[in-house]
Amino acid sequence: MAQPPDVRAAESDRERAAADLRELLDVASEAAHAAGSLLRARFEAGREARVASKTTPTDPVSEADLASQHAIRSLLERRRPRDGFLAEEEGADLAGTSGLRWVVDPLDGTVNYLYGIPQWCVSVAVCDADGTLAGVVHAPMSGETFTAVRGELPRRDGVELARLGEAAPVLGQALVATGFAYDSAVRAQQADVLERLLPRVRDIRRAGSAALDLAWTAMGRYDAYFERDRDIWDVAAGALICECAGLTVRTLGATILAAPDSLVDSLAQIIVG
Repeated sequence: MAQPPDVRAAESDRERAAADLRELLDVASEAAHAAGSLLRARFEAGREARVASKTTPTDPVSEADLASQHAIRSLLERRRPRDGFLAEEEGADLAGTSGLRWVVDPLDGTVNYLYGIPQWCVSVAVCDADGTLAGVVHAPMSGETFTAVRGELPRRDGVELARLGEAAPVLGQALVATGFAYDSAVRAQQADVLERLLPRVRDIRRAGSAALDLAWTAMGRYDAYFERDRDIWDVAAGALICECAGLTVRTLGATILAAPDSLVDSLAQIIVG
């Protein structure tokens, strides 16, 4: 029996929406990989010669950050000229006309990168008025790429990740990731949080890249992640990956927390104090 016209129309709309999301994810992945190839070549060539500071003397920006951002912006200008663009370096915040905006961290984990520590990534997300539609976190040194589109399970290198949350550990067995701010006064407050948290969990990890921390939490390498004073470009892609994996992503004032439902309230209470 033929389907009614309204049913066929609804299915056609869903198919078009899914195709649009796939196109956005393809562009995000292309941009992340292009920037990642550039960054890896520079990383393997040796330490960056020119480094400046941003918010504090411990908050660096290198020529590699800028080169990566320029590469991503150039690709998006060709592929998505009507979209907006927001990125970490050079205060890039360009309005578009399509209702979509690309949110980019061209090199998340700059300190690691500058010290030759291969724990850094490129984060590319595209957002609408309701949040992140699609996101990619690409780690060039490991070759891993984490992707997500709204409403679907996330993927690692094209393979679906398992949905998390049903078998989460108890708090005392949870491995929790975090990071630290560049401002020394904020770090002192973060030390107070760690003093409360460390005796209550299995252990704490600080790897140096917020986007990768979120992606790793989504695939179960960490049980939870929290960090204060992260900007939208640090977390736009990674938070979507966590949400699509079944984790709760919660904002606690200036702190982002990603955890299974069974842990999120107890962790939030400790973090907030």
